[in-house]
Amino acid sequence: EYSRLSNGKIITEIIDPIVQIGYAAQFGSTISGNEQKVFVQSGIEKREVDFTDKILEEEQLTNAIVRVTRKVRRAYFLTGHNEYNIDEEGDAGLKAFEVLLGSNHVISKRVMLGIEGTIPEDCDVLVIAGPKSHFTEKEKEIINEYLENGGDALFLIENTVVTTPDKPLTEEEKSLNPSLNVILNHWGINVAEDVVIDLSSHASGDVGSPATRNYMAHRSIVNDLDYTFFVRPRSISMRKDRRPTVKLAPVILTASSENSWGETNRMLEVKFNEDADRAGPVPIAFAIWEPKEKEETSDTRIIVITDADFLTNAYIGQYSNSRLGINAVNWLSEVDYQV
Repeated sequence: EYSRLSNGKIITEIIDPIVQIGYAAQFGSTISGNEQKVFVQSGIEKREVDFTDKILEEEQLTNAIVRVTRKVRRAYFLTGHNEYNIDEEGDAGLKAFEVLLGSNHVISKRVMLGIEGTIPEDCDVLVIAGPKSHFTEKEKEIINEYLENGGDALFLIENTVVTTPDKPLTEEEKSLNPSLNVILNHWGINVAEDVVIDLSSHASGDVGSPATRNYMAHRSIVNDLDYTFFVRPRSISMRKDRRPTVKLAPVILTASSENSWGETNRMLEVKFNEDADRAGPVPIAFAIWEPKEKEETSDTRIIVITDADFLTNAYIGQYSNSRLGINAVNWLSEVDYQV
């Protein structure tokens, strides 16, 4: 029916994945005679609809078609607080990430709330990439309103500032790289003032740069990832007083249990303290979703990762860091059941 009514724009075929095993393998899915799936593809965009355990519905097919033929999306990167810069081509910039997003039909722009006073209406994903200084009350209000109205956001929280015993931190230095808990607490999580350590699995000989493949079962974000690594990430915990309408789960955790923890000592004295430190495996990324009623605006989606360095020009090409960045933006910008 889709093929007939589309006047040739849609071409369909039915295959047996066991009989045509070589042809089926190109779709990158585990081949099983017990599964029933539809693959919808347009150009390089592809979506999978599994109807093994339920009836295949027209709505599912139509939305899969919408997703693979969707127009360009727009990601707005917040500026004004010394965030990582999408125009910066040095090691600490996000230029490579901007180019990567562009090749995946995502246009990157910058927005300064202090000047514009609002988040643009065509914003599909707001990216807050490692602010070094705090937001004003007005800026926090704008971001909160955006999220409450169904906006989607990627929060990349930078590291807790550390030092050595001979160089104590000033109060101003301690306040750098804000956790943004003033916003995130409302969505059920809390970012700690610690540094995640993994003695067993880390990058470049730095125990404060955990490398991991310990992902939770959130397929659209982590299904195609190998190792990822992060530079001095922080631990994330769920708040007990979170409201029941918010669905949330850790997405990425440290690789080891016994040899990883959230280190609260800011003097670079790496030693597990069971009274103060968080034992592993330690969550360093969360996915948050709040569905809305049908008559309301679209759902709210948030991903929080406690590092921004992994997407900088210096590190985005290593491990599966780039794929994680793309997957995160893709999941955030999806519009479920749009039709």
